[in-house]
Amino acid sequence: MSDPQPPRGDLPTGADLDADVAIEEPAASSPAGGTAADDARATAAGPGTASTDASVPPPSRWHTVFQQIVTGNAIISVLAVVLALIVGAIMIAFTDERVQETSGYFFSRPSDTLLAIWNSVSGAYSALFQGSIYNFRRDDFLAGIRPLTETLTFATPLIAGGLGVGLGFRVGLFNIGGRGQILIAASVAGWIAFGFDMPWGIHMLVALIGGLVGGALWAGIAGLLKARTGAHEVIVTIMLNYVAFYLVSWLLRTPGLLQAPGSSNPKTPAMKETAIFPELLGPQYNLHFGFILVIVATIVVWWILNRSSLGFQFRAVGENPNAARVAGINVKSIYVYAMLIAGALLGLAGVSQVLGTVTTGFTAGIDAGIGFEAITVALLGRSRPWGIFIAGVLFGAFKAGGFSMQAAEGVPIEIVLVVQALIVLFIAAPPLVRTIFRLPAPGSGPRRPRPIVTKEVKAK
Repeated sequence: MSDPQPPRGDLPTGADLDADVAIEEPAASSPAGGTAADDARATAAGPGTASTDASVPPPSRWHTVFQQIVTGNAIISVLAVVLALIVGAIMIAFTDERVQETSGYFFSRPSDTLLAIWNSVSGAYSALFQGSIYNFRRDDFLAGIRPLTETLTFATPLIAGGLGVGLGFRVGLFNIGGRGQILIAASVAGWIAFGFDMPWGIHMLVALIGGLVGGALWAGIAGLLKARTGAHEVIVTIMLNYVAFYLVSWLLRTPGLLQAPGSSNPKTPAMKETAIFPELLGPQYNLHFGFILVIVATIVVWWILNRSSLGFQFRAVGENPNAARVAGINVKSIYVYAMLIAGALLGLAGVSQVLGTVTTGFTAGIDAGIGFEAITVALLGRSRPWGIFIAGVLFGAFKAGGFSMQAAEGVPIEIVLVVQALIVLFIAAPPLVRTIFRLPAPGSGPRRPRPIVTKEVKAK
Protein backbone atom coordinates (compact mmCIF):
# COMPACT_ATOMS: atom_id res chain seq x y z
CA MET A 1 0.00 0.00 0.00
CA SER A 2 1.44 3.38 -0.96
CA ASP A 3 2.00 6.08 1.58
CA PRO A 4 -0.55 8.84 1.70
CA GLN A 5 0.27 12.05 -0.14
CA PRO A 6 1.99 14.69 1.98
CA PRO A 7 0.00 17.80 2.76
CA ARG A 8 0.33 20.69 0.31
CA GLY A 9 3.40 22.78 1.05
CA ASP A 10 5.38 19.91 2.75
CA LEU A 11 8.55 18.49 1.19
CA PRO A 12 8.55 14.86 0.00
CA THR A 13 9.38 12.26 2.61
CA GLY A 14 13.02 11.15 2.61
CA ALA A 15 14.69 14.41 1.66
CA ASP A 16 17.91 14.84 3.56
CA LEU A 17 18.86 18.31 2.38
CA ASP A 18 17.96 21.77 3.61
CA ALA A 19 16.19 23.74 0.93
CA ASP A 20 15.04 27.32 0.62
CA VAL A 21 11.51 27.23 -0.67
CA ALA A 22 9.62 30.34 -1.78
CA ILE A 23 6.20 30.66 -0.21
CA GLU A 24 3.61 30.93 -2.96
CA GLU A 25 0.17 32.49 -2.78
CA PRO A 26 -2.76 32.33 -5.18
CA ALA A 27 -3.02 35.24 -7.59
CA ALA A 28 -6.34 36.36 -6.10
CA SER A 29 -4.85 36.78 -2.65
CA SER A 30 -2.05 39.10 -3.72
CA PRO A 31 -2.88 42.59 -2.38
CA ALA A 32 -0.48 44.28 -4.78
CA GLY A 33 -1.83 42.62 -7.88
CA GLY A 34 1.00 40.04 -8.21
CA THR A 35 0.55 36.41 -9.11
CA ALA A 36 2.08 33.17 -7.96
CA ALA A 37 4.30 33.22 -11.03
CA ASP A 38 5.73 36.55 -9.87
CA ASP A 39 6.41 35.07 -6.43
CA ALA A 40 8.16 32.05 -7.92
CA ARG A 41 10.90 34.31 -9.26
CA ALA A 42 12.25 34.78 -5.73
CA THR A 43 15.75 33.43 -5.16
CA ALA A 44 17.10 31.58 -2.20
CA ALA A 45 17.94 33.87 0.67
CA GLY A 46 18.56 33.78 4.38
CA PRO A 47 15.77 33.17 6.85
CA GLY A 48 13.11 35.90 6.94
CA THR A 49 14.52 37.90 4.05
CA ALA A 50 12.39 39.85 1.58
CA SER A 51 13.00 41.20 -1.89
CA THR A 52 11.09 43.35 -4.36
CA ASP A 53 11.01 43.51 -8.12
CA ALA A 54 13.53 46.22 -8.98
CA SER A 55 12.00 46.69 -12.43
CA VAL A 56 8.89 48.37 -10.90
CA PRO A 57 9.97 51.50 -9.00
CA PRO A 58 7.66 52.67 -6.22
CA PRO A 59 5.42 55.65 -7.10
CA SER A 60 6.52 59.07 -5.91
CA ARG A 61 4.79 60.86 -3.07
CA TRP A 62 3.32 63.53 -5.38
CA HIS A 63 2.04 60.89 -7.76
CA THR A 64 0.36 59.11 -4.86
CA VAL A 65 -1.26 62.35 -3.67
CA PHE A 66 -2.47 63.14 -7.20
CA GLN A 67 -3.89 59.64 -7.54
CA GLN A 68 -5.79 60.02 -4.27
CA ILE A 69 -7.24 63.34 -5.44
CA VAL A 70 -8.47 62.16 -8.84
CA THR A 71 -9.96 58.96 -7.43
CA GLY A 72 -11.56 60.57 -4.35
CA ASN A 73 -15.13 61.74 -3.83
CA ALA A 74 -14.32 65.43 -3.33
CA ILE A 75 -13.21 65.85 -6.94
CA ILE A 76 -16.59 64.51 -8.09
CA SER A 77 -18.40 67.28 -6.20
CA VAL A 78 -16.14 69.95 -7.69
CA LEU A 79 -16.47 68.62 -11.23
CA ALA A 80 -20.23 68.25 -10.81
CA VAL A 81 -20.43 71.99 -10.15
CA VAL A 82 -18.20 72.69 -13.17
CA LEU A 83 -20.36 70.55 -15.46
CA ALA A 84 -23.53 72.17 -14.16
CA LEU A 85 -22.10 75.63 -14.85
CA ILE A 86 -21.14 74.55 -18.38
CA VAL A 87 -24.65 73.29 -19.07
CA GLY A 88 -26.02 76.48 -17.52
CA ALA A 89 -23.83 78.52 -19.89
CA ILE A 90 -25.30 76.65 -22.86
CA MET A 91 -28.82 77.38 -21.63
CA ILE A 92 -27.99 81.06 -21.09
CA ALA A 93 -26.67 81.31 -24.63
CA PHE A 94 -29.71 79.60 -26.15
CA THR A 95 -32.16 81.87 -24.30
CA ASP A 96 -30.32 85.10 -25.16
CA GLU A 97 -32.15 87.20 -27.77
CA ARG A 98 -28.95 88.50 -29.36
CA VAL A 99 -27.62 84.98 -29.81
CA GLN A 100 -30.88 83.88 -31.39
CA GLU A 101 -30.75 86.85 -33.76
CA THR A 102 -27.15 86.33 -34.88
CA SER A 103 -27.57 82.56 -35.25
CA GLY A 104 -29.89 83.28 -38.20
CA TYR A 105 -26.89 84.26 -40.34
CA PHE A 106 -24.27 82.14 -38.55
CA PHE A 107 -22.72 80.67 -41.73
CA SER A 108 -22.18 84.08 -43.30
CA ARG A 109 -20.78 85.79 -40.20
CA PRO A 110 -20.05 83.22 -37.47
CA SER A 111 -18.03 85.73 -35.46
CA ASP A 112 -21.18 87.66 -34.58
CA THR A 113 -22.80 84.58 -33.07
CA LEU A 114 -19.67 83.58 -31.15
CA LEU A 115 -19.29 87.12 -29.83
CA ALA A 116 -22.94 87.20 -28.78
CA ILE A 117 -22.53 83.86 -26.99
CA TRP A 118 -19.46 85.14 -25.17
CA ASN A 119 -21.18 88.37 -24.15
CA SER A 120 -24.27 86.60 -22.85
CA VAL A 121 -22.44 83.92 -20.87
CA SER A 122 -19.69 86.17 -19.51
CA GLY A 123 -22.21 88.88 -18.65
CA ALA A 124 -24.45 86.43 -16.81
CA TYR A 125 -21.68 84.84 -14.77
CA SER A 126 -20.10 88.22 -14.12
CA ALA A 127 -23.44 89.37 -12.72
CA LEU A 128 -23.59 86.15 -10.68
CA PHE A 129 -20.18 86.94 -9.19
CA GLN A 130 -20.96 90.59 -8.52
CA GLY A 131 -24.26 89.67 -6.94
CA SER A 132 -22.81 87.02 -4.66
CA ILE A 133 -19.15 87.83 -3.93
CA TYR A 134 -18.01 91.36 -4.72
CA ASN A 135 -19.50 94.22 -6.73
CA PHE A 136 -16.73 96.06 -8.57
CA ARG A 137 -19.11 98.86 -9.54
CA ARG A 138 -19.39 100.15 -5.99
CA ASP A 139 -17.30 103.09 -4.89
CA ASP A 140 -15.74 101.63 -1.76
CA PHE A 141 -14.85 98.23 -0.33
CA LEU A 142 -17.58 98.21 2.33
CA ALA A 143 -20.27 98.68 -0.28
CA GLY A 144 -18.65 96.22 -2.68
CA ILE A 145 -18.52 93.46 -0.11
CA ARG A 146 -22.24 93.60 0.60
CA PRO A 147 -23.06 90.78 -1.90
CA LEU A 148 -20.83 88.41 0.08
CA THR A 149 -22.79 89.17 3.24
CA GLU A 150 -26.00 88.43 1.34
CA THR A 151 -24.53 85.10 0.26
CA LEU A 152 -23.72 84.20 3.86
CA THR A 153 -27.21 85.28 4.95
CA PHE A 154 -28.84 83.00 2.39
CA ALA A 155 -26.38 80.24 3.30
CA THR A 156 -27.17 80.32 7.02
CA PRO A 157 -30.40 78.25 6.96
CA LEU A 158 -29.07 76.07 4.13
CA ILE A 159 -26.04 75.05 6.18
CA ALA A 160 -28.15 74.31 9.24
CA GLY A 161 -30.64 72.29 7.22
CA GLY A 162 -27.88 70.50 5.33
CA LEU A 163 -26.26 69.47 8.61
CA GLY A 164 -29.55 67.97 9.77
CA VAL A 165 -30.10 66.02 6.56
CA GLY A 166 -26.44 64.99 6.32
CA LEU A 167 -26.43 63.67 9.88
CA GLY A 168 -29.40 61.50 9.00
CA PHE A 169 -27.57 60.21 5.92
CA ARG A 170 -24.60 59.15 8.06
CA VAL A 171 -26.95 57.03 10.18
CA GLY A 172 -28.69 55.56 7.16
CA LEU A 173 -31.81 57.71 7.53
CA PHE A 174 -33.29 59.66 4.63
CA ASN A 175 -34.81 62.63 6.43
CA ILE A 176 -36.85 64.57 3.89
CA GLY A 177 -39.12 66.12 6.50
CA GLY A 178 -37.09 69.31 6.70
CA ARG A 179 -40.00 71.47 5.68
CA GLY A 180 -42.19 70.31 8.55
CA GLN A 181 -39.39 70.55 11.09
CA ILE A 182 -38.54 74.09 9.94
CA LEU A 183 -42.19 75.17 10.12
CA ILE A 184 -42.71 73.80 13.62
CA ALA A 185 -39.44 75.30 14.88
CA ALA A 186 -40.22 78.67 13.32
CA SER A 187 -43.71 78.67 14.81
CA VAL A 188 -42.50 77.88 18.33
CA ALA A 189 -39.62 80.38 18.17
CA GLY A 190 -41.86 83.04 16.63
CA TRP A 191 -44.61 82.54 19.19
CA ILE A 192 -42.10 82.99 22.02
CA ALA A 193 -40.52 85.96 20.24
CA PHE A 194 -43.70 88.00 19.78
CA GLY A 195 -45.88 86.64 22.59
CA PHE A 196 -43.71 87.17 25.65
CA ASP A 197 -41.84 90.01 27.30
CA MET A 198 -38.36 89.14 28.53
CA PRO A 199 -35.04 90.94 28.94
CA TRP A 200 -32.76 91.19 25.91
CA GLY A 201 -30.56 88.15 25.52
CA ILE A 202 -32.73 85.91 27.67
CA HIS A 203 -35.66 86.39 25.33
CA MET A 204 -33.53 85.48 22.30
CA LEU A 205 -32.06 82.45 24.08
CA VAL A 206 -35.45 81.13 25.16
CA ALA A 207 -36.87 81.56 21.65
CA LEU A 208 -33.83 79.82 20.18
CA ILE A 209 -34.08 76.87 22.55
CA GLY A 210 -37.83 76.64 22.00
CA GLY A 211 -37.36 76.45 18.25
CA LEU A 212 -34.65 73.79 18.52
CA VAL A 213 -36.83 71.70 20.83
CA GLY A 214 -39.82 72.06 18.51
CA GLY A 215 -37.85 70.88 15.47
CA ALA A 216 -36.27 68.04 17.45
CA LEU A 217 -39.58 66.74 18.77
CA TRP A 218 -41.21 66.89 15.35
CA ALA A 219 -38.37 64.87 13.81
CA GLY A 220 -38.33 62.60 16.85
CA ILE A 221 -41.81 61.38 15.90
CA ALA A 222 -40.37 59.84 12.74
CA GLY A 223 -37.41 58.39 14.63
CA LEU A 224 -39.62 56.87 17.30
CA LEU A 225 -41.99 55.31 14.76
CA LYS A 226 -39.08 53.80 12.87
CA ALA A 227 -37.51 52.44 16.05
CA ARG A 228 -40.69 51.00 17.52
CA THR A 229 -42.72 49.95 14.49
CA GLY A 230 -40.22 49.85 11.64
CA ALA A 231 -42.11 52.54 9.71
CA HIS A 232 -39.98 53.94 6.91
CA GLU A 233 -38.73 57.43 7.69
CA VAL A 234 -39.31 58.66 4.12
CA ILE A 235 -43.05 58.00 4.26
CA VAL A 236 -43.40 59.30 7.81
CA THR A 237 -41.47 62.53 7.19
CA ILE A 238 -43.39 63.25 3.98
CA MET A 239 -46.67 62.92 5.84
CA LEU A 240 -45.36 65.05 8.71
CA ASN A 241 -44.51 67.78 6.21
CA TYR A 242 -48.17 68.03 5.24
CA VAL A 243 -49.33 67.82 8.84
CA ALA A 244 -46.97 70.64 9.85
CA PHE A 245 -47.94 72.84 6.91
CA TYR A 246 -51.68 72.60 7.48
CA LEU A 247 -51.29 72.85 11.24
CA VAL A 248 -49.26 76.07 10.95
CA SER A 249 -51.68 77.40 8.32
CA TRP A 250 -54.56 76.86 10.73
CA LEU A 251 -52.66 78.53 13.57
CA LEU A 252 -51.98 81.54 11.34
CA ARG A 253 -55.67 81.90 10.53
CA THR A 254 -56.86 81.58 14.12
CA PRO A 255 -57.03 84.77 16.23
CA GLY A 256 -55.31 84.42 19.55
CA LEU A 257 -52.81 81.82 18.33
CA LEU A 258 -50.27 82.87 15.70
CA GLN A 259 -52.35 85.37 13.78
CA ALA A 260 -51.55 89.03 14.38
CA PRO A 261 -54.24 90.76 16.49
CA GLY A 262 -56.71 92.80 14.45
CA SER A 263 -55.57 91.32 11.15
CA SER A 264 -57.36 88.94 8.82
CA ASN A 265 -54.18 87.93 7.00
CA PRO A 266 -52.53 84.59 7.86
CA LYS A 267 -49.45 86.28 9.27
CA THR A 268 -47.87 86.66 12.69
CA PRO A 269 -47.02 89.94 14.46
CA ALA A 270 -43.50 91.30 14.21
CA MET A 271 -40.87 89.79 16.48
CA LYS A 272 -39.97 91.87 19.53
CA GLU A 273 -36.59 93.57 19.52
CA THR A 274 -35.44 91.65 22.58
CA ALA A 275 -35.71 88.33 20.70
CA ILE A 276 -34.15 89.30 17.36
CA PHE A 277 -30.65 88.10 16.49
CA PRO A 278 -28.12 90.95 16.63
CA GLU A 279 -26.56 92.22 13.41
CA LEU A 280 -22.95 91.20 12.91
CA LEU A 281 -21.70 94.02 10.67
CA GLY A 282 -24.12 96.85 11.30
CA PRO A 283 -27.49 97.95 9.94
CA GLN A 284 -26.24 98.32 6.35
CA TYR A 285 -25.86 94.53 6.11
CA ASN A 286 -28.37 91.74 6.62
CA LEU A 287 -25.90 89.24 8.08
CA HIS A 288 -26.97 88.29 11.60
CA PHE A 289 -25.96 86.18 14.58
CA GLY A 290 -27.48 83.08 13.01
CA PHE A 291 -24.37 82.69 10.86
CA ILE A 292 -22.23 82.37 13.99
CA LEU A 293 -24.64 79.74 15.28
CA VAL A 294 -24.30 77.61 12.13
CA ILE A 295 -20.50 77.78 12.41
CA VAL A 296 -20.81 76.50 15.96
CA ALA A 297 -23.30 73.86 14.79
CA THR A 298 -20.85 72.70 12.12
CA ILE A 299 -18.08 72.31 14.69
CA VAL A 300 -20.40 70.46 17.08
CA VAL A 301 -21.62 68.05 14.38
CA TRP A 302 -18.04 67.42 13.27
CA TRP A 303 -17.07 66.65 16.85
CA ILE A 304 -20.04 64.36 17.38
CA LEU A 305 -19.36 62.35 14.22
CA ASN A 306 -15.58 62.13 14.48
CA ARG A 307 -14.62 62.47 18.12
CA SER A 308 -17.45 61.06 20.25
CA SER A 309 -18.62 57.56 21.02
CA LEU A 310 -22.13 58.54 19.93
CA GLY A 311 -20.76 59.52 16.53
CA PHE A 312 -19.01 56.16 16.27
CA GLN A 313 -22.33 54.45 16.91
CA PHE A 314 -23.99 56.71 14.32
CA ARG A 315 -21.45 55.73 11.69
CA ALA A 316 -21.57 52.06 12.64
CA VAL A 317 -25.35 51.93 12.31
CA GLY A 318 -25.16 53.82 9.03
CA GLU A 319 -22.67 51.34 7.59
CA ASN A 320 -24.39 48.17 8.74
CA PRO A 321 -27.18 48.19 11.33
CA ASN A 322 -27.14 44.40 11.66
CA ALA A 323 -23.43 44.31 12.45
CA ALA A 324 -23.88 47.23 14.86
CA ARG A 325 -26.64 45.33 16.63
CA VAL A 326 -24.41 42.28 16.97
CA ALA A 327 -21.68 44.53 18.40
CA GLY A 328 -24.02 45.58 21.20
CA ILE A 329 -25.24 48.94 19.83
CA ASN A 330 -28.87 49.78 20.52
CA VAL A 331 -29.87 50.55 16.94
CA LYS A 332 -33.39 51.65 17.86
CA SER A 333 -32.12 54.25 20.30
CA ILE A 334 -29.58 55.48 17.76
CA TYR A 335 -32.37 56.11 15.25
CA VAL A 336 -34.24 58.20 17.80
CA TYR A 337 -31.15 60.15 18.88
CA ALA A 338 -30.17 60.83 15.27
CA MET A 339 -33.60 62.16 14.34
CA LEU A 340 -33.74 64.36 17.44
CA ILE A 341 -30.38 65.97 16.62
CA ALA A 342 -31.26 66.27 12.92
CA GLY A 343 -34.58 67.92 13.79
CA ALA A 344 -32.83 70.39 16.10
CA LEU A 345 -30.41 71.34 13.30
CA LEU A 346 -33.26 71.85 10.85
CA GLY A 347 -35.03 73.75 13.61
CA LEU A 348 -32.03 76.07 13.72
CA ALA A 349 -32.72 76.85 10.07
CA GLY A 350 -36.29 77.85 10.94
CA VAL A 351 -35.20 79.89 13.96
CA SER A 352 -32.65 81.80 11.88
CA GLN A 353 -35.44 82.69 9.47
CA VAL A 354 -37.86 84.17 12.00
CA LEU A 355 -35.34 85.72 14.39
CA GLY A 356 -32.79 86.89 11.85
CA THR A 357 -34.02 87.21 8.27
CA VAL A 358 -37.82 87.71 8.43
CA THR A 359 -38.47 89.56 11.68
CA THR A 360 -41.55 91.52 10.61
CA GLY A 361 -43.85 88.50 10.83
CA PHE A 362 -44.01 85.27 8.86
CA THR A 363 -46.50 83.17 6.94
CA ALA A 364 -46.72 79.46 6.15
CA GLY A 365 -44.13 79.99 3.42
CA ILE A 366 -41.38 80.82 5.92
CA ASP A 367 -39.52 77.62 5.01
CA ALA A 368 -38.88 79.02 1.49
CA GLY A 369 -38.04 75.58 0.13
CA ILE A 370 -35.05 75.28 2.47
CA GLY A 371 -36.11 71.83 3.67
CA PHE A 372 -35.69 70.35 0.19
CA GLU A 373 -32.67 72.43 -0.78
CA ALA A 374 -30.96 71.10 2.35
CA ILE A 375 -31.02 67.64 0.73
CA THR A 376 -29.07 69.02 -2.23
CA VAL A 377 -26.60 70.74 0.10
CA ALA A 378 -26.06 67.53 2.07
CA LEU A 379 -25.49 65.54 -1.13
CA LEU A 380 -23.01 68.06 -2.51
CA GLY A 381 -21.18 68.14 0.81
CA ARG A 382 -21.00 64.33 0.89
CA SER A 383 -22.68 64.39 4.31
CA ARG A 384 -19.47 65.75 5.84
CA PRO A 385 -19.95 68.77 8.16
CA TRP A 386 -17.38 71.05 6.52
CA GLY A 387 -18.33 69.85 3.07
CA ILE A 388 -21.92 70.80 3.87
CA PHE A 389 -20.73 74.19 5.10
CA ILE A 390 -18.96 74.90 1.79
CA ALA A 391 -21.90 73.56 -0.22
CA GLY A 392 -24.29 75.79 1.73
CA VAL A 393 -22.18 78.85 0.96
CA LEU A 394 -22.13 77.87 -2.73
CA PHE A 395 -25.90 77.54 -2.90
CA GLY A 396 -26.24 80.78 -0.95
CA ALA A 397 -24.14 82.38 -3.69
CA PHE A 398 -26.47 80.94 -6.33
CA LYS A 399 -29.44 82.45 -4.52
CA ALA A 400 -27.87 85.87 -4.02
CA GLY A 401 -26.34 86.03 -7.48
CA GLY A 402 -29.37 84.62 -9.28
CA PHE A 403 -31.39 87.76 -8.58
CA SER A 404 -28.51 89.87 -9.87
CA MET A 405 -28.35 87.80 -13.07
CA GLN A 406 -32.04 88.31 -13.62
CA ALA A 407 -31.94 92.06 -12.95
CA ALA A 408 -28.72 92.93 -14.79
CA GLU A 409 -28.74 90.52 -17.73
CA GLY A 410 -32.36 89.37 -17.97
CA VAL A 411 -31.38 85.75 -17.35
CA PRO A 412 -34.37 83.70 -16.13
CA ILE A 413 -34.00 82.80 -12.46
CA GLU A 414 -35.10 79.27 -13.35
CA ILE A 415 -31.69 78.66 -14.95
CA VAL A 416 -30.09 78.88 -11.51
CA LEU A 417 -32.55 76.25 -10.28
CA VAL A 418 -31.65 74.06 -13.24
CA VAL A 419 -27.95 74.41 -12.39
CA GLN A 420 -28.69 73.30 -8.82
CA ALA A 421 -30.65 70.31 -10.10
CA LEU A 422 -27.85 69.37 -12.48
CA ILE A 423 -25.36 69.42 -9.62
CA VAL A 424 -27.43 66.77 -7.86
CA LEU A 425 -27.73 64.78 -11.09
CA PHE A 426 -23.98 64.70 -11.68
CA ILE A 427 -23.23 63.90 -8.04
CA ALA A 428 -25.62 60.97 -8.27
CA ALA A 429 -23.71 59.62 -11.30
CA PRO A 430 -19.98 59.55 -10.44
CA PRO A 431 -19.15 57.15 -13.33
CA LEU A 432 -20.55 59.73 -15.77
CA VAL A 433 -18.35 62.47 -14.34
CA ARG A 434 -15.30 60.22 -14.38
CA THR A 435 -15.97 59.26 -17.98
CA ILE A 436 -16.37 62.85 -19.15
CA PHE A 437 -13.11 63.98 -17.51
CA ARG A 438 -11.31 60.64 -18.08
CA LEU A 439 -10.62 60.13 -14.41
CA PRO A 440 -9.43 56.74 -13.15
CA ALA A 441 -11.83 54.67 -11.10
CA PRO A 442 -11.19 54.37 -7.36
CA GLY A 443 -8.59 51.75 -6.60
CA SER A 444 -7.25 51.64 -10.16
CA GLY A 445 -4.01 53.49 -9.47
CA PRO A 446 -0.57 51.88 -9.46
CA ARG A 447 0.32 49.96 -6.36
CA ARG A 448 3.65 49.19 -4.82
CA PRO A 449 5.02 45.72 -5.66
CA ARG A 450 4.50 43.20 -2.89
CA PRO A 451 7.65 42.02 -1.16
CA ILE A 452 8.44 38.38 -1.91
CA VAL A 453 9.25 36.60 1.32
CA THR A 454 11.41 33.48 1.32
CA LYS A 455 11.63 31.09 4.17
CA GLU A 456 14.13 28.36 4.92
CA VAL A 457 12.29 25.10 5.35
CA LYS A 458 14.12 22.06 6.72
CA ALA A 459 13.22 18.81 5.06
CA LYS A 460 12.12 15.91 7.14
